[in-house]
Amino acid sequence: MANYPQLDNARGVWNMKEVYDAVMGGYWPNALSRALIGGGETPSVVNTIDKITISSTGNAADFGDLVAAKRLSSGLSSFTRGIWSGGATPSGTNGIDYVTIMSDGNAADFGDLTNARYASGGSSNSTRGITNGGWVDPAIVNTIDYITMASVGNAIDFGDLSSVRALVGATESPTRSVTLGGYTPTVVNTIEYIEMATLGNSSDFGDLTSALYRCSGTASSSTRGVVNSGRTPSDVNRIEYITIASQGNSIDYGDSTVTGYDKSGSSNSVRGVFMGGYTSPAGSDFNVIEYIAISAGGTATDFGDLTTGSNGHAAVSNSHGGLNDGYQGTRIPVVGAPTRAITGSGKTQPANDYGNFIEYLNMSTAGDNSADFGDLTVSRGLANACASTTRGCFGGGLTPSVSDVIDYVTIATISNATDFGNLIQAKQETGSASNATRGIWFGGFAGGGSPYAGVNEMDYITIATTGNASDFGNLSGTRRNAKGAMASPTRGVTGGGTNGGELDIIEYVTIASTGDVTDFGDLTGVRWDHCATGSSTRGIFGGGYSAPSSGMITVIDYITIASTGNAASFGDLRSKGGGIGATSNNVRGIFAGGGTGAGGSGRSIIGYVTLATLGNENDFGDLHVGYTDMTATSANHGGVQ
Repeated sequence: MANYPQLDNARGVWNMKEVYDAVMGGYWPNALSRALIGGGETPSVVNTIDKITISSTGNAADFGDLVAAKRLSSGLSSFTRGIWSGGATPSGTNGIDYVTIMSDGNAADFGDLTNARYASGGSSNSTRGITNGGWVDPAIVNTIDYITMASVGNAIDFGDLSSVRALVGATESPTRSVTLGGYTPTVVNTIEYIEMATLGNSSDFGDLTSALYRCSGTASSSTRGVVNSGRTPSDVNRIEYITIASQGNSIDYGDSTVTGYDKSGSSNSVRGVFMGGYTSPAGSDFNVIEYIAISAGGTATDFGDLTTGSNGHAAVSNSHGGLNDGYQGTRIPVVGAPTRAITGSGKTQPANDYGNFIEYLNMSTAGDNSADFGDLTVSRGLANACASTTRGCFGGGLTPSVSDVIDYVTIATISNATDFGNLIQAKQETGSASNATRGIWFGGFAGGGSPYAGVNEMDYITIATTGNASDFGNLSGTRRNAKGAMASPTRGVTGGGTNGGELDIIEYVTIASTGDVTDFGDLTGVRWDHCATGSSTRGIFGGGYSAPSSGMITVIDYITIASTGNAASFGDLRSKGGGIGATSNNVRGIFAGGGTGAGGSGRSIIGYVTLATLGNENDFGDLHVGYTDMTATSANHGGVQ
């Protein structure tokens, strides 16, 4: 497997597709790297959000507004979202705001911290955002909260700092959150850290060069954390750094052009940028933006100016050091580059002849028909598939007896499937979703009893290994024909199905955890035997059956996976169909095969939509035979991006 360079180390051999992927995905150094600076005081408390492109220089421009004016909030950010937690309005608030970093506009409500506070530290990787310590008037606290960046909701207790702490600095790598200095109520030089993937209290890291507080001007690469200026209690212009993966004291390696405190800072993992602040000797806010090369330090260089002089703001970016462990789920395929879909399982109608076929097609090339890939270990229909970046797995189905078999293939290698293990129990008509690590099967029908007697269990596997599935948690109720499921890299979503009546419910799980589903919203109408796929941000549900009086439908719905809410209309399939196989390359959604109704023939058509653009299905090509009760997957779907 390729060892891809990181944001702060692009040396190595790259082919042009990889470079294009990296630039379009925003993880090539200096590409599409934006910092947003939110809130602060001028000296009145403001709600403004400024923006800069980190790889260039120039003055900041207006982005939008926070939900409410606040100062001394904490900045957290993923590849897509910028988040401001807590702050003072001027009294402490527990509100969390968020924006989509590359889309100008006003912030929306995310949820609440566990308590109202300000002057906390903020750090994040692509999965979790951490808020450390802070002031809960009139007390200082040692609380550490966390949020899941891709979802919305309230923060959860993570653990505690070693002592109460406010007015701290915070920095991060993809694995560690580090808290620097602060006020306890004496000024301290303490550095401590947590591992973001776990829960628990912080551990000692080392010491700053001197006691320091109001040191919120921080930046990082994947290896080095930087803090710019602060108070000792006199104002300083010192820049110092730590090596995040190790433990030890900070090292002085540069100077700011402006002596002051309550600055904000962020990075594109190569360049650290520091904005605004307050200088007590002059008794004024300043609007200076400056930058350094994180690997070198030295005296900072002028970048430009904020829209107004201010301090106590917080900065976020889509390329800081916490997002920087190689591709970390962000590879975005290029239309025109080979991206392989595999389709499998299914039966011909009306003969009910179950097949063991696996076919493949190049999703980027419309007009191509599918070609033979190999065979499943067992002929069956009504299975469902999931995939990592290398391996596709087919689980369950009808043979015509109900099956618990899980098969796998290596997507890049044309061959027959190999036995992987077994589901928790034999079942058909499940939904499935995956990220680059885990595959999940939702609900299904285990056979026997009432024809509507679905199950509510969710199974999961670790795709890179082989073995039997484990219990993940439960759906909100029993469910069969809930074949509509998709994922982002962090969240799996399932919608529709039957439990004696047709359903419109949409539910979701966080893939990295285990547990029961959470309500997401509703489809535009009830449906079952439908299909689903999506990009890393948008999910779509297509076709299937609605209520008995409505029969089979052409409707395509869509959702924004990272949020919650009801689905909206996307467009229509070219013809009515159920039992369709669907997957994507994160740009195109592919629909393959399907049935036309009881006693009808299986469809051989393959169609596509462009996921980012609302509209109807377009013609792509044909399967070699018309099949229904199919499944499909790929190594490029939204869950692995």
